[in-house]
Amino acid sequence: MSKTHYDVDICVIGAGSAGLSVASGAAQLGRSVVLFEADEMGGDCLNYGCVPSKALIAAGKHAHAFSSGELFGVKVAKPEVNFETVKAHIQGVIEHIAPVDSQERFEGLGCIVIRERASFKDANTVESKTTEVKAKRFVIAVGSRASAPPIPGLAETPYLTNETVFSMDKQPKKLLIIGAGPIGLELGQAFKRLGSEVEIIDIAAPLGRSEPEHAEVLVNALKNEGLVFHTPAKTKLIRKTKTGVAIDLEDGTTLTGSHLLVAAGRAPNVNNLGLENAGIEYDRRGIEVTDSLRTSNKRVYAAGDVAKGMGGLTHAAGYHAGQLIRNFYFSPPYLGDMLGKANTTRMPAAIYSEPELASIGMTESQAIEAGHQVRCVTWDFEENDRAIAERSDHGGVKIVATTKGKILGASVVGESAGEIIHMISVAMSNKVKISGLAQIISPYPTRSEAVKRAASSWYTDALFSERTRKLAGFLTKFH
Repeated sequence: MSKTHYDVDICVIGAGSAGLSVASGAAQLGRSVVLFEADEMGGDCLNYGCVPSKALIAAGKHAHAFSSGELFGVKVAKPEVNFETVKAHIQGVIEHIAPVDSQERFEGLGCIVIRERASFKDANTVESKTTEVKAKRFVIAVGSRASAPPIPGLAETPYLTNETVFSMDKQPKKLLIIGAGPIGLELGQAFKRLGSEVEIIDIAAPLGRSEPEHAEVLVNALKNEGLVFHTPAKTKLIRKTKTGVAIDLEDGTTLTGSHLLVAAGRAPNVNNLGLENAGIEYDRRGIEVTDSLRTSNKRVYAAGDVAKGMGGLTHAAGYHAGQLIRNFYFSPPYLGDMLGKANTTRMPAAIYSEPELASIGMTESQAIEAGHQVRCVTWDFEENDRAIAERSDHGGVKIVATTKGKILGASVVGESAGEIIHMISVAMSNKVKISGLAQIISPYPTRSEAVKRAASSWYTDALFSERTRKLAGFLTKFH
């Protein structure tokens, strides 16, 4: 069977966050676009990740409200959870958002959408079962998948991943989770609130890349809700049982559950793309790219999770797409490899548990290891009037800066941390120092006021020193 041939401005492989953003941007600028997607439009985030997980978290939050109102004079009650309705809620949220990512919408924008698996035929050509495409530029945006750690017995034991956990036939009676990272903690808390027993196992302590004092706040909150942690712990064997699954730890402990969820990291989708045919360098951690996301083949770029060392977050993928569109169509062509960098050092991240944990830039220890002279300021929510009024005053804000006030990073743990981190993101993106944050006028009472209070504390010692007291006394004589 002969194939359909296209010669276009840009060919995109993968219709997730990065691929869709590149395709829509290019199409709306009048460029000819071919977009390949073998699975679901919208990629992992819409169908198996960010969207369904946040819908599940919302359901868990409503269930938890039944047992958390006593301090406010609200009678405690046991929620009755209908798991089929929970799943219908999750699917309804996906369906509500799906039209934005749909094939019909992108064809309406002028894209040629091919719902087939694509790979490189040679350095200048991508092909699928029915189609062959040559393009001025190619963008690989195929994302990542859940990875399975090399634990004995796991391959022979039925387990869930983020791709299957939202479509289970019935709610887990007892859910064992391998992985104490963001996915494990978010889903673990949500299922616990909906009535499942939950135990989390990891070879390392939870959230090792976070500020340790903030990670401790979150983990302690989850423990108080009844989640059980086995961290750090080494797993000796995983095996199927008559009632579900068992995990044998090396210390002799055996854990049993009805279901097993593996949330132990992700692996970029680099296989079956014919990258060797196109001279594109890669390894198991992703495709090698420059700071401008260009691969070893100068016609080809990689964006999102598949770009080695650059991805891992949906909003990072969207940012990559924006940078590529700017470099392709709004930068002088003579720049070549000097195209604008996709700088992810200021990329915020959030864990949407309760409390939330959000971060940006460097932690205190990372900044010290990088050779910076560091000074940190903090403000706890137990000193924030809004948090006190809402009886949710655990956590706080920590800002990491140089001794001259340049902001290197920040961490927020507590309710709405994912929203509060925006303030630090704006400051870092616009090179605003600690002094600029201290001058913010915050509406009272708000949780985000804690950012201003933390920044203002930078000046407390100097402002109220004996020297300034004497200066104020002297100047008072002239007023």
